[in-house]
Amino acid sequence: MINYYWVISSVSVFVMSLSLTGIIIPQILLIAFRRKLFDEPDPRKTHQGAIPRLGGMAFMPSMYFAIACVMGLIWTFYQDEMSLEIVQQTKELSFASCASMLMYLIGMADDLIGVKYRAKFVVQIISGVFIVIASLSINNLWGFMGFFELWNPIGWALTVLVVVYITNAINLIDGIDGLASGLGAVACLYYGLVLFAEEQYIYSLIAFSVLGTLVPFYYYNVFGDPNKQEKIFMGDAGALTIGLVMAVLSMRICHEGLGLKYGINPLVMAFTPLIIPCFDVLRVYLHRIRNHRNPFLPDRCHIHHKLLALGVPKTWAMVFIVFSAIMFTLVNILVSKYVSVTLLVVLDVVSYTAINILLTQLIRKRESKLNSCKLYD
Repeated sequence: MINYYWVISSVSVFVMSLSLTGIIIPQILLIAFRRKLFDEPDPRKTHQGAIPRLGGMAFMPSMYFAIACVMGLIWTFYQDEMSLEIVQQTKELSFASCASMLMYLIGMADDLIGVKYRAKFVVQIISGVFIVIASLSINNLWGFMGFFELWNPIGWALTVLVVVYITNAINLIDGIDGLASGLGAVACLYYGLVLFAEEQYIYSLIAFSVLGTLVPFYYYNVFGDPNKQEKIFMGDAGALTIGLVMAVLSMRICHEGLGLKYGINPLVMAFTPLIIPCFDVLRVYLHRIRNHRNPFLPDRCHIHHKLLALGVPKTWAMVFIVFSAIMFTLVNILVSKYVSVTLLVVLDVVSYTAINILLTQLIRKRESKLNSCKLYD
């Protein structure tokens, strides 16, 4: 039976978060242009001109205000099982809030003055420790490679690794307009619906609050006119915060074993919306190591760079990747009912690798054709 009070709460937190972000971003743009706080273009980046990269600074205030306000209203007007659920989640929410605040602060520092990757790495590890303390650690692999329940220390270490991995994956996929926010919005909508269906209402509120922040940012990021000082980037403050929230929501699903009543493996249910950013960052890291480069230093090897190298416009490259993420999610959820989680992961890896090999071959053919044309000019 649908709990309409939680439906109203979910809609309210989405609308409130969307409205606040829509109000804050123009103010950030105004300050950024007055103080000349820009993301200057360089050979690695795809944009031209001076564009602020402080959009992510609107995320945390909007999310926290919306969630706190809605929870306060629930406590005031519905002091029954709804408020009891808030009390039961207090420990988890408190430590998860500490972790997200750390991510937000280190990201904001990087956007304003620059922070070395080692410092960000340390903060990500500390944030992972907070997630472990919040009792959101991965305690079961649900049959992946034959493993089920994990010894606590292994689960804790794996949780920290997953937090670091996912936050970096979201941060590094943020290479063209609308990509990180588009993938994040798809994942948040998915997590919000799944968690709501599984009666994990507090975490559903979190997912919808993040979705609310991403919608107005997506508008300014993709459709904003830089000539009218309306375009803005997410920056690390936004990417790291969104990455941390994605990690928390996915691990909540995995920790609680959600999806089993629908015949879906919880590991698949938890992480399938994050396949593209997670696979892409792993492929890029391995590529850098194979070429004897520092895996933590930026380059132009991500999947969106490959699409741009083929001459695909940035907007269409973003649409292709977001659509691919949706297809991966839908197919994995459907196939999970019929094959083992290990086989499904192997199929995902093979599919993603095949896509990248195809893109590489197309790029080489295009470059060869262009070089041939230059010879006859």
